Amino acid sequence: MFIIKSGTIVDVVKMREEILDIAISENKIIQIAKEIPVGPTDCVIDAAGKILTPGIIDAHTHLGLDGDSAGFERKDYNELNDPVTPQMRAIDAFNPMDVTICEALMGGITTVATGPGSANVLGGSFAALKTSGKRVDNMIIKSPVAIKCAFGENPKRVYNGKNKTPITRMGIAALLRETLQRAKEYHDKINRAGNDLDKMPAFDAKLDALLPVIRKEIPLKAHAHGADDIYTAIRIAKEFGVKLTIEHCTDGALIVDDLVAEGYPVVIGPTFGHRTKIELANKSFEGVAAVGNSGLLFAITTDSPVIPLHHLPICAGLAVKAGLERWKALQAITLNPAKILEIEHRVGSIEVGKDADIVIWDGDPLALSSNVLKTIIDGKIVYSKETL
Repeated sequence: MFIIKSGTIVDVVKMREEILDIAISENKIIQIAKEIPVGPTDCVIDAAGKILTPGIIDAHTHLGLDGDSAGFERKDYNELNDPVTPQMRAIDAFNPMDVTICEALMGGITTVATGPGSANVLGGSFAALKTSGKRVDNMIIKSPVAIKCAFGENPKRVYNGKNKTPITRMGIAALLRETLQRAKEYHDKINRAGNDLDKMPAFDAKLDALLPVIRKEIPLKAHAHGADDIYTAIRIAKEFGVKLTIEHCTDGALIVDDLVAEGYPVVIGPTFGHRTKIELANKSFEGVAAVGNSGLLFAITTDSPVIPLHHLPICAGLAVKAGLERWKALQAITLNPAKILEIEHRVGSIEVGKDADIVIWDGDPLALSSNVLKTIIDGKIVYSKETL
C-alpha cells in the first residue's frame, strides 16, 4: 500500500482544506482519514506542510497532435482537404513521446481531452487521456469523448483559401446541418434494419462516427468564440436534440445571461496572450471571471499548444486576480472539466474509489511561485522534483 501522510488536501467537492492521510492500493484511493496506520511493507510519503490537489485537467487541448519543435512532420491536428471529417480520431495521431507531455507532468496535469483543431466544420473525435505512458491505447480514459465542430473565422479562412464551401458562416451552419441530418437518417435506417443485414445501409465512416452524437452519448464540442457563433451552435444543437459543449466562448461575458438560461457547459480560453484575430477582441480574464462566477458548469483551458499546457494553473490564478472566486477557479481545472468530459467517476477530485491522480505542491497551486513536487497518476509517481 502507498500512503501519503499529513498533507493539506484541497477538497474541490466540499470546498475546504484539511490535513489528512491518503491510502492508495494499486491505482485507486482506498482510504482518506486523520491517521492511517503504516504497515511494514507500506510505501510512505511525508507530505506535512505540503498542498495536495487532484490531478489537474484540461478539457480542450491538441496535446500530442502538434509536435513540439517539429513543423509539418508532426502537425497532425487538422485534415485540411475536406470540411467534414468526423471520422478522424485523435488517438491515431497522438504521440506520447512528445516533450510537451513531460512538461505537462511537471505542471501537475494528469488528464487532458485532446483532439482535432478547428479548420473543419466537423474535425473528428476527441479522447480523454492520462498524461503518463508510452502507448496511447493504455492512456485512454474515454474515447471518443466528443466530436469537434467549428464555427467562425477558422473554417472560413481555410476554405476561402481553397475557393470552396464554406467561406461564410451560412455555409458552415448549412454543412453541419446537412451532415447531422444525414447521420440521423443513417441512424434511423440502422434501427429499422434491426438484425436484417440486407436492410442495413451501406457503411459510411463519416456518418458512423456521428452515431454517438445522434444517440446523445457524447456531445458536439463546438469551437465558437463570438456571440453570434455561440448562438448558432446552440440553435443547431437544439434543432437536432444533441448534446453540446461551448469551447473558447470568448464573448461569453457579453451573453452570460443567455448562457445561464441555456445551461450548456462552457470551456473558456485560451485567455493569456495576444488577440490574434477579430473573434478575440473581447478576450480577458475579467470575462473568464464573469462566466465562472455565473453558476455555469465551466472549465478553463490552455488550448495547448496555444498556451503551454503546464501553465493551466497559472491561467486559473490570473482569473482569480481578475475576480473569479478561488474555489471556482480550482474546480475549473479539476472537478468541472471531469464533469464536462463525463469522466468524474474516475478523476477530478481526491475521493475514495477514484483514480489515485494526486499532485503535491510546495504552495498555493494557483500561485506563480509554487512548484509541483510530485505528480502521481494511477498511484505511481510519474514526476518528482525533489525528495519530500
